[in-house]
Amino acid sequence: MKRVVAAFLAGALFGIGLVVGRMSDPNIVLGFLDLAGDFDPSLLFVMIGAMGTTLVLFRFVLRRDRPLLDADFHLPTNRIVDARLVAGAAIFGVGWGLSGYCPGPVLVGAGGGMWTALLFIPAMIAGALLQRAVSLRRATR
Repeated sequence: MKRVVAAFLAGALFGIGLVVGRMSDPNIVLGFLDLAGDFDPSLLFVMIGAMGTTLVLFRFVLRRDRPLLDADFHLPTNRIVDARLVAGAAIFGVGWGLSGYCPGPVLVGAGGGMWTALLFIPAMIAGALLQRAVSLRRATR
């Protein structure tokens, strides 16, 4: 039960942060990505704050033997940058740049009743299912 409450609180805090940082507004995100047009640098401060917090707090958290609510830390073990990773990042970036949404903010937008978010979610799910099908097909070769 503690894990469920902790997950709920972490998700709520993340969602509130997305709203306060205006990252759930696709127009703000697209303005940030529009370097040649109506550039809005406000999200740069949100990203710098997130990276700074991570750089400082990760060091303290990882000094622990284990997390508070789990037996082990679940950190990525693969450190190889391959074509699959680069292609996935590029596809993600193009989708983000075209729509102004990525998975976290689109869920916040959908919760707020934004029609563009409600339209984006089925496309996001379809993309995830397509990626899974391609990965499974490659794995069975």
